[in-house]
Amino acid sequence: MKKKVIVAGASGYLGKYIVKELKFRGVFLKAIARSGEKLKNLGLDQNEIIEAEVTMPETLKGVMNWADVVISTVGITRQKDGLSYMDVDYQANMNLLHEAKIAGVSKFIYISVLGGEQMRHLKIMAAKEQFVDALRVWGLDYTIIRPNGFFSDMKDFLDMAKKGKVYLFGNGEFKLNPIHGADLAKVIVDAIDANENEVVVGGPDILTQNEIAELALNAWKRPIKISHIPNMVRRLLIKAMRGLTSPKTYGPYEFFLTMMAQDNVAPRHGVHRLGNYFLKEVDSLSD
Repeated sequence: MKKKVIVAGASGYLGKYIVKELKFRGVFLKAIARSGEKLKNLGLDQNEIIEAEVTMPETLKGVMNWADVVISTVGITRQKDGLSYMDVDYQANMNLLHEAKIAGVSKFIYISVLGGEQMRHLKIMAAKEQFVDALRVWGLDYTIIRPNGFFSDMKDFLDMAKKGKVYLFGNGEFKLNPIHGADLAKVIVDAIDANENEVVVGGPDILTQNEIAELALNAWKRPIKISHIPNMVRRLLIKAMRGLTSPKTYGPYEFFLTMMAQDNVAPRHGVHRLGNYFLKEVDSLSD
């Protein structure tokens, strides 16, 4: 692989794994982040670091003249710095796309969410999918990666399990196969030379929410205690939060509560198992 790659959002959870995978494969890369110090901790040299703010297009001018491919993980789960989902998930990525077009970048890889097309009514997904729409018609070769939930998203199960009981909405039988960041990074880097415009991917284990709860409780060596809350309560919570709080407050909860009320299963990939991840997390928290 001789292409030169820029990674935007490189200091985030997934971005770090992408940088590590590119380095492992010997790919020429540069990484964009607000703080260069965070990237130095990933083993990057100063000439591999671009300090820029993706929400400020003037800081991006000319930085992509070097690149063949841009990979963007840019997005926010919880709003901060007064920025909205449209400011970051849509406009910041549009800033990147605009510069990529000017620089003659040949391919843009964007990480969205499994099933995002069907969830445009959610604040988070509306911004992501608006960018996807733009990317499809912008004239660059592109790949949209649609992963299932990350292992890191499953920490809510661990947090509840630590207290001795996991709470689920409904009967807990909805299925999902979350994926580890390292496994997902391999899929993303493979996409650089692949021809697919869209890649849907999940982890190796398809589990019910009840099974994930059991893995979390077992990791803490707690008795299996799972409480099932009527699904009506979930719907009322979403409705109440939409009426009583701002989008930056209810957005993440709206997304999480929606995802918990449906199957989220994608083609299986990778080698990391969620049970082992939980055990390692508990070990690190117990040190």
